[in-house]
Amino acid sequence: MTQLKEILRHAASMSDVMSIAIAGLNASTARFASSANRVVEQRHVDLAAELVQQKLAAIEFKANVAVLKTADQMAKAALDIFA
Repeated sequence: MTQLKEILRHAASMSDVMSIAIAGLNASTARFASSANRVVEQRHVDLAAELVQQKLAAIEFKANVAVLKTADQMAKAALDIFA
């Protein structure tokens, strides 16, 4: 019974990690889109600053994807251990 509780506890924490990473993906996507819209819609825009914003959004997106991949690998490993 304690193994089952341990599995459920790990599953809950993995779920939290994944939901945080998904929220990060959404935030970085919104950041990129906002910057792209400013470049297209505004007449006088600082292109260098917007490029920096877009690069940061891309880095954030990649980091959150890495978190999701790692969480998935950890969940699989935990299932293998307890199976």
